Amino acid sequence: MGKLTKITDYLWEIPQTGQMLVPGRIYASEKLMSQIQKDESLKQVANVAHLPGIINYSLAMPDIHWGYGFPIGGVAATDAGSGVISPGGVGYDINCGVRLLRTNLSADFIRPKIKDLITTLFNAVPSGVGSHGAIRKLSRQDVRNILLKGAGWAIENGYGYADTLKFIEDNGCLKNADPDVISERAYQRGMPQLGTLGSGNHFVEISKISDIYDESFSGRLGLIKGNVVVFIHTGSRGLGYQICDDFIKVTLQATRKYGINVPDRQLACAPLDSQEGKDYLGAMRGAANFAFANRQVISALIETTMMNTLNMSPNDLEMSLIWDIAHNIAKIENHIVDGKQRQVCVHRKGATRAFGPGHRDLPEEYREIGQPVLIPGDMGTESYLCVGTDKAMLETFGSSCHGAGRVLSRTQARKRSQGRNLYAEMANAGIVVMAEGKSTMAEEMPDAYKNVTGVVNTMHNAGITRKVARFTPMGVIKG
Repeated sequence: MGKLTKITDYLWEIPQTGQMLVPGRIYASEKLMSQIQKDESLKQVANVAHLPGIINYSLAMPDIHWGYGFPIGGVAATDAGSGVISPGGVGYDINCGVRLLRTNLSADFIRPKIKDLITTLFNAVPSGVGSHGAIRKLSRQDVRNILLKGAGWAIENGYGYADTLKFIEDNGCLKNADPDVISERAYQRGMPQLGTLGSGNHFVEISKISDIYDESFSGRLGLIKGNVVVFIHTGSRGLGYQICDDFIKVTLQATRKYGINVPDRQLACAPLDSQEGKDYLGAMRGAANFAFANRQVISALIETTMMNTLNMSPNDLEMSLIWDIAHNIAKIENHIVDGKQRQVCVHRKGATRAFGPGHRDLPEEYREIGQPVLIPGDMGTESYLCVGTDKAMLETFGSSCHGAGRVLSRTQARKRSQGRNLYAEMANAGIVVMAEGKSTMAEEMPDAYKNVTGVVNTMHNAGITRKVARFTPMGVIKG
């Protein structure tokens, strides 16, 4: 890897050396870069630059940290005709993503009720490793329909309202999913898990709108300072994990079959125009649709639980979807490259779409302001709503960061947490937390993550996203 070069206060470059096909570029402040350099993620940025068909740069967001093959926080676009697709550029939790819901409730109204509310939500939304859904166990045909219909299946079955679909990325359903290339093991893992949060960094959070940075944008989104919002962070559960695991094996064989040379076997890939590449795309889209349906079901469970707990009607609660965004995904998109429109496959791993104003894929309500970008912190720190910009379309294939990004591994976090009462620490900060176990609390403690405000400010100052609002946690459910 060549010497890291600082281009601007918020952008760094790894020069194209050896068999790299493009340079690497990392968005980070000086302070964040000093943290980033402590793991192998920069080496992974350089490794990704070897992928056949990669365009412009191997990109990394300021929340970058070491991952499988690609760094988490990595973005790479490959030519849709001559490039490749890599499961490592999507990750194991396909379409792990975030959903933001507004309410008509004030934080002052909720605060005395927050402990009871978190307790009832914890019981309503199953969490933890291998958790089974709060809804009936699905049949194989149910799973197949979900793979094809995404969030639309959930709405057809009584979980939510059809008019919310336009506020989900891709209307809650990626086209051209292929249920027939998905293994029986993946089906079996998905059948009991719709409507579950899972484990690790997945969460449901009740937050207060603490700051508004852009009144015109926040007004259009229905956000009022001092009111309460709900975040949901989860993905495709065991089904998505199994699909990734299955296709890593397929693409390892494809890498050899097609004579592709990559510096790390975790970057196993297949040409997009090969059968292996097409099969992975079809399976990945199905997993993404399962994740969209999962977050849709959880939203409905939360809405019902909040109404029952707070003894109010839908009109009193007035819960509505702001946006639902994927951050482990690969998409075929059209982007301007060297002044010309070009079809590319954008891998976003721990990175979110951040389309700018005027993009035709945005709902009419957001087209003038740009796509909402949801950037949650950890359970003890703030989260942000931003919007995508024209500069994002020019520099990052319409992509941004997805969160704070880890600075400690889960093992390191568990060691550092020894002797601490993390529940008490959160309570002292005014945050009610419920989790399946102590290990989750330890692995997900605030110390394990970068400062999310620094991450968000980097993207704001670099012009990739624009800050709209800041949220602070009141109550959190961890998987």
